[in-house]
Amino acid sequence: MADTALTTRQRSPLAHAADRLAAATRSFGGAIRLAELPFLAQLNVRLDPRSPAAEAVGLALGLQLPVEPDTVVCAGDLTAVWLGPDEWLVVGRPGAQRDLESRIRSATGDDHVSVTDVSAQRTTVLVAGPSARDLLSHGCSLDLHPRAFGPGRCAQTTLARTQVVLVTRDRSTDEFWVLVRSSFAGYLTDWLLDAAVEYG
Repeated sequence: MADTALTTRQRSPLAHAADRLAAATRSFGGAIRLAELPFLAQLNVRLDPRSPAAEAVGLALGLQLPVEPDTVVCAGDLTAVWLGPDEWLVVGRPGAQRDLESRIRSATGDDHVSVTDVSAQRTTVLVAGPSARDLLSHGCSLDLHPRAFGPGRCAQTTLARTQVVLVTRDRSTDEFWVLVRSSFAGYLTDWLLDAAVEYG
């Protein structure tokens, strides 16, 4: 009897651009590195930051949800991104979304909390290197100078007229995550590659 089980292989939104990104990165001589970070777990979490649930979630995840606007907290392979006074994006390693959601829900018990898996909504583009800020500044109206947008900062903004969540992790001044909706990822990648030509 034939095996009729269907196996599907997940394909990232920028799988078609992987070779172009790698080739461009090589041509930049270390000034800029571009790559997709596909399939990161992404959970939208909403709760009252003053409630016991917020502290319980922090303990369950091993990092406190940031309460200062436009900031990021990182611990191990987890990143919590401030999106609003009662809203965060928790980003983790690929495939971790069920575990993260379970930990959050178990920690909050009967407290009011909203946890939504939005992993398939966006992909993440890594823009790194000494010229990364200059490249992003070509298409973003934010002041990206390290004094204004240093490590541990984030913003919901537009880059090349595309809505993104821009994140600087807390370890580096020249490494950015650009979280972009999957349907716009190809366009944004083309823009980044074109805007980065001067660094090649």
